[in-house]
Amino acid sequence: MLLLPLLAFLPLAILSGQTAEFSIHGGVSRLSNSNIGDLGPENYSLQDGWRIGFRTTLNTYRFFGHEFGYAYNRTQLRNETRRAEFGMAIHQGFYNFLAYATRDGATVRPFATGGVHFNNYTPPGTSVTSGGGSTKLGFNYGGGLKVRITPILAIRFDGRYYQNGKPFDFLQNRRGLIRQLEVSIGFGFVI
Repeated sequence: MLLLPLLAFLPLAILSGQTAEFSIHGGVSRLSNSNIGDLGPENYSLQDGWRIGFRTTLNTYRFFGHEFGYAYNRTQLRNETRRAEFGMAIHQGFYNFLAYATRDGATVRPFATGGVHFNNYTPPGTSVTSGGGSTKLGFNYGGGLKVRITPILAIRFDGRYYQNGKPFDFLQNRRGLIRQLEVSIGFGFVI
């Protein structure tokens, strides 16, 4: 019974030596190897677009951190045969490990990152809540720079490269991995 109160305060003791960051970001989403397959004579691909999202970072040691986040990517599903485009979404959730070149508390913090993600490709006429999407797991890596502009406000620049299987398993001739390059800028709070 005496152990329960101690266990309740354990997370606070662990967090006391850490910093947390909460940021929003926006940028571009560039897709390559984006031909996603065909359905009979119709051939489909995904086009470049934009993204907006948020990240939560927990810096657990002087030079290391963990980041969780979500991004909404807007793209176009293109019917290459008919040359028609339809707006669609890619919902992305991710976890990344961060390795910094400077210690926690520094004004400028370059970093390298790698992790895992899922992309939910939501075709035109459906929503992520209706279950109409195609979810693919993948890996990502990249780097960036965080700059504190005040003790609690920061700006960040990210470049990340995501790779995962192609969506919509009912399509034929789906070869290779779809690749997505994120280039973004973000603003955040550091506590």
